[in-house]
Amino acid sequence: MKGRISLKKIIKYSWIAFFSGIGLFILLVMLIILGVFGKLPTTEKLENPDSPLATEIYSADGVIIGKYFNENRSNVTFDEISPNMVNALIATEDIRYYKHAGIDWWGNLAIPFYLIRGQKRGASTITQQLAKNLFPRTKFNNLITISIRKLKEWIISIQLERFYTKEEIITMYLNTVDFGSNAYGIKSASRTYFNVDPKDLKVEQAAVLVGLLKATYLYSPKFSPQKSFDRRNTVIYQMKKYNFITKQQYDSIVKRPIILDYTVESHNEGIARFFREFIRQELTQWCEENGLDLYTSGLKIYTTIDSRMQKYAEQATREHLTALQAAFYNHWKNKIPWGNIDIITPSIKRTDRYRILSAEGWTYKQIVANFNKPVKMKVFAYRGEHDTIMSPLDSIKYYKYFLNPGFMAMDPSTGHIMAWVGGIDYKYFKYDHVNVSAKRQVGSTFKPFVYTTAILNGYSPCLKVPNVPVVFPDFNNWQPKNNDGVYGDILTLEQGMARSVNCVTAYVIKQIGAQAVVELAHKMGIVSQVDPYPSICLGTADISVYEMVGAFNTFNNKGVWIEPTYLLRIEDKNGNVLREYVPRKVEVMDEKYNYVMLNMLMKTSTIKNGTALRLRGSKYNFTNQVACKTGTTQNQSDGWFIGLIPQLTAGLWVGGEERSVHFRSTQLGQGANMALPIWALFVNKLYADPTMGIIKNEKFVVPEEALPVEIDCSKYEDTTPEKNYDKIVE
Repeated sequence: MKGRISLKKIIKYSWIAFFSGIGLFILLVMLIILGVFGKLPTTEKLENPDSPLATEIYSADGVIIGKYFNENRSNVTFDEISPNMVNALIATEDIRYYKHAGIDWWGNLAIPFYLIRGQKRGASTITQQLAKNLFPRTKFNNLITISIRKLKEWIISIQLERFYTKEEIITMYLNTVDFGSNAYGIKSASRTYFNVDPKDLKVEQAAVLVGLLKATYLYSPKFSPQKSFDRRNTVIYQMKKYNFITKQQYDSIVKRPIILDYTVESHNEGIARFFREFIRQELTQWCEENGLDLYTSGLKIYTTIDSRMQKYAEQATREHLTALQAAFYNHWKNKIPWGNIDIITPSIKRTDRYRILSAEGWTYKQIVANFNKPVKMKVFAYRGEHDTIMSPLDSIKYYKYFLNPGFMAMDPSTGHIMAWVGGIDYKYFKYDHVNVSAKRQVGSTFKPFVYTTAILNGYSPCLKVPNVPVVFPDFNNWQPKNNDGVYGDILTLEQGMARSVNCVTAYVIKQIGAQAVVELAHKMGIVSQVDPYPSICLGTADISVYEMVGAFNTFNNKGVWIEPTYLLRIEDKNGNVLREYVPRKVEVMDEKYNYVMLNMLMKTSTIKNGTALRLRGSKYNFTNQVACKTGTTQNQSDGWFIGLIPQLTAGLWVGGEERSVHFRSTQLGQGANMALPIWALFVNKLYADPTMGIIKNEKFVVPEEALPVEIDCSKYEDTTPEKNYDKIVE
């Protein structure tokens, strides 16, 4: 009958369509495999997929103290992931995960039924999602290209299942997926949202993270807490549905609130921030020379920093400077510390704002006008960040008032730097006051180099010299003065150094010569330029905290200078050692002579008018052996303190960013007031923590051989130890 299609034809055309579809499918698959629509990943790529990994920085006690990354991603093994996380993921994303070979055919067949019912339901397996994460494709906009992309993912998924076990695939997936908040991978996500390791995730925490996979911002527990809560409970329901948890567990867990410990990892946050920036610069160059990328190669950097000691150093620094800064504000109340000195103009020209406006053709007058316009900003304050309205010019002046620290502590025998505090707060004060390029006048902390040179030349610490002005005819009759203006008595070299008497030190350098002192200082690790003039005996040279602490450590290491070391080794992402670091050593002096000098340094905190007597006072209550030296420069611009105990060498500088910013009185601006308290607070924190192993009453080791000179000056005269320990002198 015309117009009626016979059953045979229907069957015939149906088979033609069916086999054509299969043929087209096979053809597309063949073309994809042949690379007509873009190359598939090679076997090598499948076995070693590229995934940008953050470089991790480890402390000596095994703590990750920071990372370098473009994407904050670090890998973990399957054993390091909580079963709760694995179960939550499978229950929500791919319940037939252990039954399929990369493609869930039953899930794909069910898609039309979900569409008829008006439900959106995908059938991408965990393996397919991994394929998308590892080998992302460009976006496609039509049905044919979308189909091609899907087929590519299927092929890659099947290949992944051939190369990896199910546990390896799920681990790779959790290591590569984006959890939002700059957290890539389960390790970063666990840390960011809950501050736990992946192996410690509870059911409710794992459910929150799995819920994020649907839409990281929409279901963020930080930014959309209610939606995150609802989505979390959906995941928990799936876990109950598939018997990963019991009904009783479900009923209990879904009622629990989401409790976050939310911290987004940032280059500006965390401990040892100045130190991390310091080594970043060195490591960046090393990576370039060795064909690596510091931000994506997944290196492991093992440092000498002790995370506990670092925290104590940062706490001690902030604790004292909070009080010192308040005293400084009160000291300069209604006055400008830098007076008529123009420190603002150079500071304006160093800012990014100035450089940008200048590059755009603005005149200096226009730029200054711009700097005078108030804007909203956050500024640093010891009580916490402060929101305010302030002009950029006023913000420059605001920060000029702050006193800055530079603190370093090291192990005497290994040279390992265990704490490094380069400033108050890295976010607001970028300049690192520890590293070798940060040089400030060292004041009286240079005097031990003078006295050590004298000891090596046969002088006795008990030698008596007149405390009178010394003239240097060959240097324009230069004549140094004592800080206290007191002259006329007779002092031993031991007293002269412990009390930091300028005239006694000048007498010594006149006898031994400045050149010999310079040579010794360089031998002890001072690389900064020190000109051989008599004035160096008062500490006129500019030297870094890094050099000074390293040099003083010679006294704590039996006369052997050991290079301060901050890196132990570098490993690649697979744990292969790429580089190891071994410090240099130089024998500066025999142990016997070294102990003579060490003993002189111990007197600084014990004899009458010693500049470090405050250590023995009621506030810090040191009763053990401490070898130390304070330092104060002209106009109190720089305050120094370097102290040794048998298990540790530590020292610091405190001062304004500009040398014109300082206290006007020695009482407030001396090293004993500006710097010593930080050292004392730090060491007392170590003593209070038994896990540090710093023994309070340990003594310096006395050499077995006889000393070259007598060090007990009481044998020559009756000396009484100072008892007024709370007295501060310099």
